[in-house]
Amino acid sequence: MKISLITITYNSTSTFRDTIESVLLQTYPDIEYIVVDGASKDNTVDIIKEYEPRFEGRMHWISEKDKGIYDAMNKGIRMATGDIVGIINSDDFYHRTDVIEQVAKAFQDKAVQAVYGDVRFVNPDNLDKTVRYYSSKNFSPRRFRYGFMPAHPTFFTYRNYFEEWGYYKTDYKIAADYELLIRFLYTHYLKAQYLPLDFMKMRTGGASTASIKSNILLNKEIVRACKENGICTCMSLLFMKYFIKVFELVFTREQCQSI
Repeated sequence: MKISLITITYNSTSTFRDTIESVLLQTYPDIEYIVVDGASKDNTVDIIKEYEPRFEGRMHWISEKDKGIYDAMNKGIRMATGDIVGIINSDDFYHRTDVIEQVAKAFQDKAVQAVYGDVRFVNPDNLDKTVRYYSSKNFSPRRFRYGFMPAHPTFFTYRNYFEEWGYYKTDYKIAADYELLIRFLYTHYLKAQYLPLDFMKMRTGGASTASIKSNILLNKEIVRACKENGICTCMSLLFMKYFIKVFELVFTREQCQSI
């Protein structure tokens, strides 16, 4: 079973090596690595060329202008030839070597159509410091209406589902991943398996958490995504998720202090 990992990049020199190294260190042998670069102006393309030989023909990449992150993700999925597709962003990295092995193991059960797990948000200046632990353990499709989703970077599914049900909608600015997960897990009832492991470390400061303005836009797009897929929600319901986020921060702090 071939698994295609897709990374989209743009001016990612400062973090991209960690991402690539973490893919190379995976113990699962049948990995195809797709890199979609948005015509970076720094040394990102030089890094891609440097690492390409180490993949021994298993890396494929392009560098050209795109219409945003979701357009780039769609390009990567269309380039992929693997049975299973997953996305790892250029400022994230697998901090354990058996992640893809565990994913492949889950898909040995033919009833499983998708998998997801947990992630750690870490301080960009101290990658050993976890500032928030995001668990997908208690997720169920009915929680979409409250603004909850499984951790998108841990989501793996069959490539043919994108061909059948569509790719990321590029007219979303922040929440196209949310809409796609609703479409796959709620509208089309994909049978998903939760894997109780933290797949990767993610540096804080992503697009959806950068400011109050971006959070407002995120919630507006979540309302739209729910509406387009027949889920009833509103802004006031979505604000409930922030109480859970506070709990996650407190829980993470307590866990770190106990270590």
